[in-house]
Order: sequence, then structure tokens, then C-alpha cells
Amino acid sequence: TFYTQTQDSREYDSNRADIPGRLGAEGDNPFDFRQAWIEIGDGKSSPLTLKAGRQVLLYGDQRLIGPLEWNNLSRTFDAAKVRWTGEGGLWVDAFVSSVVVADRYGFDESDWDSSFSGVYTHLPTFEIQDTEWYALYFDDTNRNDHFVTLGTHWKSVPGKLGPWDYESELVAQSGTAAGQDLQAFAAYVEGGYTFETPWQPRLGLEYSYGSGDGDPGDGINGSFQNLFPTNHPHYGFMDASSWSNLHDVALHLSAKPSAKLTTSIDFHLFWLDDTADTWRRANATTVVRPASPGADSFAGSEIDVLASYLVSKNFTLTAGYTHFFAGTYLSDTGASSDADFLYVMSGIKF
Repeated sequence: TFYTQTQDSREYDSNRADIPGRLGAEGDNPFDFRQAWIEIGDGKSSPLTLKAGRQVLLYGDQRLIGPLEWNNLSRTFDAAKVRWTGEGGLWVDAFVSSVVVADRYGFDESDWDSSFSGVYTHLPTFEIQDTEWYALYFDDTNRNDHFVTLGTHWKSVPGKLGPWDYESELVAQSGTAAGQDLQAFAAYVEGGYTFETPWQPRLGLEYSYGSGDGDPGDGINGSFQNLFPTNHPHYGFMDASSWSNLHDVALHLSAKPSAKLTTSIDFHLFWLDDTADTWRRANATTVVRPASPGADSFAGSEIDVLASYLVSKNFTLTAGYTHFFAGTYLSDTGASSDADFLYVMSGIKF
């Protein structure tokens, strides 16, 4: 199989610098190749498949590896990936890659001084649960990062527990980050119940934790490294938080009033794990405020309302509204106004 995908992404009438990644802005990235890969094998006539070239990497709940498709530019990798497919849903991926860096003036390229590799395994479904295990290695000589990420992802099989469902992920990191010894941890757990009524309302409760660095001067880095995530669906649609230096308690409510209409309401409560560390936005790098050890740890709360309507099989309309209630951490460290985010978007598939 041969596949190519082009993309042209620009900002218009913007007062920002339009530089990709600057202050979380998408920036300008004129016509380029988003994907261009070749795949040999189909996993059926032979258990081995090789996929090489510019491609999307997506695993699990995308909290560590995803295409970040909420962002205008999204994310791809120059990568080589081998998959071995067994029986009963068993598969094992081994890959080596480098993230593609957007260039507003030239051809997008990856920097192989920064590489990302790993082994990701999906085990055969065990009655009620899908289980994944992974070992990842990130090496960046420019930033003096050389660390291993070990983790597991569990997700209930739909319908096997009746109206109940659950999902969880546990991750540990060790090595060197920014030249310091890295000792970091992250986890999340969610449980939900779907009511057997015509609208199929689901009520869920989730807790997410990403470790922070309590003492930046002790030579040990405790900040969880969020790698290459798609954080937008997980820690509030305002995109103010990532899976690092975080406590997030979230209440989820969703319903399907009709075959074409899907709705959801999410409510989040955010704390920093340690105010001696910085608060990082959804891109896992942009800092909201400098480290403020004397500040209160409560960052704020957020409510997200979303509705999506399937006008036809090819056309979808989506509307969303988010309000962020500033917490005492913000008032302790500077400006502390609430924030609103309203958007309408359409999707056409053909």
C-alpha cells in the first residue's frame, strides 16, 4: 500500500507571530506532506507488516502517543514500524521514529538528534478487558533527555460488565530529563455507568495524576514527561493542562437524545501536584505561570458543554462552550480572570 496526504495550514488576520508552536498557537505551515508512507504486508497472508515513511502514531487513549488532531497542524512522525499479528487480537508493534517539525518557510523535516522508539503490545481480550503493555525510549541530545517510559493500559470490553465500564493507565519513567535524574509517575482511572433508557445517558467519574517536581534544585526531576499526546479530550477543552504536575478530578455526563444528536457535559477540578513546579498547557511545554512555591495549589475548575449533530452521513455540525473558573493559584500568582471558549465547526467526509 502506498499513501500520501498533503496539508496547507495558515492563520489569517492574526496579531500573533504565526510561528508554529509559539505560545501554543498553530502558526503558518504552507503546503507540505503530512503523510507519505509505504506498507508491506496485510497481517493476514503473513503475520508481519512493515510500514515506513511519514505517518501517524496512535496508541491507547492517546495520552502519551497521538496525532493531536485538535491542533491545526497536528502531529506526524518519520518512522519505521513493524507489526506482528497473532491470534485472538494479539499484536506487537516495534517502531523507531522522529517527530516531524513544522517549518513555515520550507519543507517539514524531522530532527534525528531527537528520536522516539518503543515496543507496544496488545494482548488477546481477557473476558472483560483489553490489556496493553508498552516500553518506550526517548532520546534527545539537544535537551539532554534520555529516559524510558514503562506502562500498561486497561479498558473494559463494551457490554461485558452490563451497564458498567472502566479504563485505567499506570506509567513510570526513569532516566535523564534536562540533564537531571528522572523519577516520575502518572496514572488515571475512570469508571462509568450507562443507564438503560432511550437516551443512553452515561455518568462517569475520572481521576488523573501526573507527578510534579517538588524541589528543582535537588538534581532529581520529578516532572512527568508527557511525550507526544493528544491531551485535548482529557483535561478540559480549554487546553490549559497536560498530564504533568496535575491532579484532575472530572465528572462526565453524556447522552444521545436521537440517532443523529450526541451531547456531553464535563466538569473538572484542577490542582497542581506541586507549586514548586510549573503549570504546563496541553502541548506539555508552554508554561502558564513560572514556578511559585508559595502559591495555593488549586488551579481552578472548568465546565465543557458539547453537542454534535449528524446532518447527513457526510456532514456533521459540532458546537462547544467552555468556561474556566480561575482558582486561588492564579490569584496568588497574577492575573486571575475567568475565561470563556465558544466554537462551532463543521466536518465533511466524502
